[in-house]
Amino acid sequence: MSSTLIKKWFHSIASPRGFYQFSGRLMPWLAAITGLLMVTGLVWGLLFTPPDYLQGNSYRIIFIHVPVAFLASAAYVMMAAAGAVTLIWRIKLADVLLKAAAPVGASFCFLALVTGAIWGKPTWGTWWIWDARLTSVLILLFLYFGVIALRGAIASEHSASKACAVLTLVGVVNIPIIKFSVQWWNTLHQGATLTLTEKPSMAPEMLYPLLISIAGFYLFFLLVLLLRMRTEILNRERRTQWVQTLTGNGLEK
Repeated sequence: MSSTLIKKWFHSIASPRGFYQFSGRLMPWLAAITGLLMVTGLVWGLLFTPPDYLQGNSYRIIFIHVPVAFLASAAYVMMAAAGAVTLIWRIKLADVLLKAAAPVGASFCFLALVTGAIWGKPTWGTWWIWDARLTSVLILLFLYFGVIALRGAIASEHSASKACAVLTLVGVVNIPIIKFSVQWWNTLHQGATLTLTEKPSMAPEMLYPLLISIAGFYLFFLLVLLLRMRTEILNRERRTQWVQTLTGNGLEK
């Protein structure tokens, strides 16, 4: 494929209408793969992996906690990137992504805290402790809430777009704090389960379902994000001819 065709395709899906049409073709396949991966990873991990030699069966929540914890940070980084694109290039679709991702990212961040507390009770003997990792993730949840509240507090879509973009870029400094908190401070939280630079310490019969579960959760996040973005696009473009035609409200000429 030539660079001209690639550029043309990119500009096509970067427009609200092009993205709506492209995502509509993608979603059925995405939903099928997401369901397959999530069912495989969770059933394998929760029901068929052996107990851990130290934590017994309580460690099994890792197959939910690790994916949602990864996504809690990854979603915010995605929002910050979309905020930068919004401020620099003023691409409307980037702001659509930022707005759509905030509630989804907040949900995963909340799940990370809840599943972490459930795991922490039998492991640490307490539901919550002001550990560096837990505290920084709680701050991340507040940042998500801040972005959502700021969007709702500003009537002008243009002003809300810029304000939320700035807030996400300011808040992204918390992401490396979350990642390196277990190295910078003395914390109860264990180190990274998976890293790109080191060989995993987990046994293969635990590692494989975890990787499948992570892939499934990431695709689930993408699926929900696309659904929310498509809804937001229809709302923003509701006065355009293509949306009115799509929804059956267009006038025949």
